[in-house]
Amino acid sequence: MRTWRDGDGTLTVGTASGAGAGAGAGAGPGAAAGAREVPLRIAASYRARTRGLLGRDGIEGAMMLTPCGSVHTFRMRFPIDVAYLDRKFRVLAVRTMKPGRLGLPRLRARHVVEAEAGSMERWGVRPGVRVELRAAPATAPEAR
Repeated sequence: MRTWRDGDGTLTVGTASGAGAGAGAGAGPGAAAGAREVPLRIAASYRARTRGLLGRDGIEGAMMLTPCGSVHTFRMRFPIDVAYLDRKFRVLAVRTMKPGRLGLPRLRARHVVEAEAGSMERWGVRPGVRVELRAAPATAPEAR
């Protein structure tokens, strides 16, 4: 099982059915023709997951909360699409939530991807589809 860290990454939709969510696979040989890549913000720490999209007026791309099985939209400023993913990054459900709502927990959900309302449909994210999530490579600190 992979350990995620806060940071940036890429969400790839339309990957080949056998492609997993490995750190090295992606737009290269593992991605299917016509795959769509979306910028991703990863929230893996308690603090980052708690903050999520609160206080933002929108998001460019998507945000992944991990581990996560349910979300709420209290104190949010805009409606969002929520995709619940299992351990193998297969989409279990996609819901559009207006601000001030409490989502039902998904028992098999391990990760949640949030984006502005309407984004998941445009990207082709729907139940049964497998997505690929890649963290951006960590940059080494500069020597002084």
